[in-house]
Amino acid sequence: MIEKIKNERLKSLGYKNILPIRQKIDSLPDIKDIEVSFGDTISISSTKIDAKQRNLIVSIAKELKPWRKGPFEIFDTFIDSEWQSYIKYNLLEPHFNLTDKRVADIGCNNGYYMFRMLEQKPKKLVGFDPSALFRTQFDFINHFIKSDIVYELLGVEHLGIYGEKFDTIFCLGVLYHRSDPISTLKSLKKGLDKNGELFLDTFIIDGDEDIALTPKDRYSKIPNIYFIPTVSALSNWLYRAGFKDVKLLEIKKTDTNEQRKTEWIESQSLGDFLDPNNPDLTVEGYPAPKRAYIKASLD
Repeated sequence: MIEKIKNERLKSLGYKNILPIRQKIDSLPDIKDIEVSFGDTISISSTKIDAKQRNLIVSIAKELKPWRKGPFEIFDTFIDSEWQSYIKYNLLEPHFNLTDKRVADIGCNNGYYMFRMLEQKPKKLVGFDPSALFRTQFDFINHFIKSDIVYELLGVEHLGIYGEKFDTIFCLGVLYHRSDPISTLKSLKKGLDKNGELFLDTFIIDGDEDIALTPKDRYSKIPNIYFIPTVSALSNWLYRAGFKDVKLLEIKKTDTNEQRKTEWIESQSLGDFLDPNNPDLTVEGYPAPKRAYIKASLD
């Protein structure tokens, strides 16, 4: 069953807005003596690249807009992504050890976090994301890095039938997009081995009550935001989904240093989503985006 779903999803890579870019990536030259740095900016460099090759790579990178996660620097071209993703990664990194572990990143986007995780030498890295564009961005970057990361055009709902369990699962910035959050957390639990752990971040609202905000139409101009809980309510969701140990790692308000408009997205960003007269509110009048970072385990 899962193979049939995978094959169906692969068809999206042949869509008319995706296939021409993928063909260009397939024709990219093998650059010699590549060096990769997995710092806050993932950097790919070589002294053996010529001007024609560099120009081709820059043109492909521009065709792959919008770049949501990053940043990347590819042969001196800085891809200034919408999100300064290293802020989230550096916040979480002290709390995990991925050495020799089977790891999944749900909603992995272009793979920025997984590329960073390579330094910890996990046994296996699998990304799940149904977006053909993000998969193509990943393939573009991985053409040079040549990692053995597996990228599946699948979603969280496929974890239970994927046929493989993970020691650690990351689900960052996904839960609020799901209309049934407890069912989503149960799917994440199904993907974990018996001693597995989940790293989760999601929007939250302040308060001590076990409640959640349900936006009427949009939240921060985003239509598919369904539930924004208090930390207490979020913890209850995790317990009801079958997790045993739930730890709050940090609460952080999203600011325009972490998320902002750049030339690499050509669309609105956080500054356009907030009330211009009160940055503590969204344009709809809801509390401005704030995230809780959670570690949950099965024992």
